[in-house]
Amino acid sequence: MDDSLVATQLAQDARIKQAKELLLEAIKEHQQKITTIRPPLAQHKKTYQETLQAFAKQRGIKMWYPYLGSGIGHGALVELHDGSVKYDFISGIGAQYFGHSHPTIIEAAIDASIGDIVMEGNLQQNIDTVILTKQLLKASGMDHCFLTTSGSMAVENGLKIAFQYRHPAYRILAFERCFSGRTLATAQISDNALYRQGLPNTLAVDYVPFFDADDPAGSTANAVATLKSLLARYPDQYAAMIFELIQGEGGFYPGDVRFFEAIIEILKAENISVFIDEIQTFARTPELFAFQYFGLEEHVDIVTLGKAAQVCATLFRTAFKPREGLLSQTFTASASAIRASYAMIDNMQRDGFFGPNGKIAEVNHYFIQNLENLHSRHPDLIRGPFGLGAMVAFTPYAGESKDTITLAHALFEAGVIVFIAGRNPCRIRMLPPIGAISLEDIDNVMAIIEKTLIKLKP
Repeated sequence: MDDSLVATQLAQDARIKQAKELLLEAIKEHQQKITTIRPPLAQHKKTYQETLQAFAKQRGIKMWYPYLGSGIGHGALVELHDGSVKYDFISGIGAQYFGHSHPTIIEAAIDASIGDIVMEGNLQQNIDTVILTKQLLKASGMDHCFLTTSGSMAVENGLKIAFQYRHPAYRILAFERCFSGRTLATAQISDNALYRQGLPNTLAVDYVPFFDADDPAGSTANAVATLKSLLARYPDQYAAMIFELIQGEGGFYPGDVRFFEAIIEILKAENISVFIDEIQTFARTPELFAFQYFGLEEHVDIVTLGKAAQVCATLFRTAFKPREGLLSQTFTASASAIRASYAMIDNMQRDGFFGPNGKIAEVNHYFIQNLENLHSRHPDLIRGPFGLGAMVAFTPYAGESKDTITLAHALFEAGVIVFIAGRNPCRIRMLPPIGAISLEDIDNVMAIIEKTLIKLKP
């Protein structure tokens, strides 16, 4: 570090070091009060409900869960503002990868809080951005990295890059059941009509059937035939195909390397960009990137990431480098998010999260074992797929949407936060906080899930 910089001198100031130690010590002490789930405290119930009602009116939309955090948690446990404590096994749909009140994240946020700005952006970025960008490029093997504020914006930037590269091609290919976001463009790609109600058509999108694990050869042949038919119908009109290697919102369906390679071979012959959407899969397979887990490194042109990374980004090859003016924004991300991002990724890579014997593989194996045992005891209560890596899902009962939603809310009341995914069947999905979770946490949550499934059995 360059001691001639005032910022370095500030960071090394003994008072700053002491203040950080005191803050972390105080947080750790209070975290010890959060050791298990608990119901709301009686004295907070009325005001909590009133706050929820007022907030729903203010934002114009009721929240899916009555969740307002108090601002502290302990690993996979989180305290709500009504005094209740719950297991967070959805982690903000994948964002709270290290759980709640993790010292690594808090320390990064403290360091950011004494910096000169809250938000970094296109015109003024601190050295933090350079460090994170370099880290992501080294980890991914890609050539360029453009940071941005949200997963939807990362996908939007990827689309702009792909369209400019392939101009005048104007169509996009995607998989059935895919999810790309909720902006005007990404809602058009997401294969759910509910997300497009009342919106104008903004993109021409065509869908290819996804991989079916029950019929690998047949589903691959079907996808290839559909793709070839679309290419014949719209020659030279496709700019890119967006790949979710594991479909998240669509129901937690993993793909297969041979399936992907069969599709990619055709795309490459037509000079159609291979666009990998890793907003949800980043850091949730036994490799940091899902495209690395599936061995697709040599084929990838554009990659988006987010959620677990705290900061979202669009990565791309040099051939796709956009012309000046295409990509810009006021905000890149907050300084605390940027610092937390590279601290978290460094922690993941250093502390054995990846590989066949890493923590992700261990958690997955333990989850699958528990879910399979539950299925064996109660075959009418749940069925698979159960998921891949740190993406876990099961179909409750017959997979009816109303039953799955009822179960999710019942689990919330019982002390476990999960979410739903997919249609026909509708599944319970979990994105557990890998950086904080223990096998004991899984045991505790599985016991609650089993008890609640039995109680609500249709």
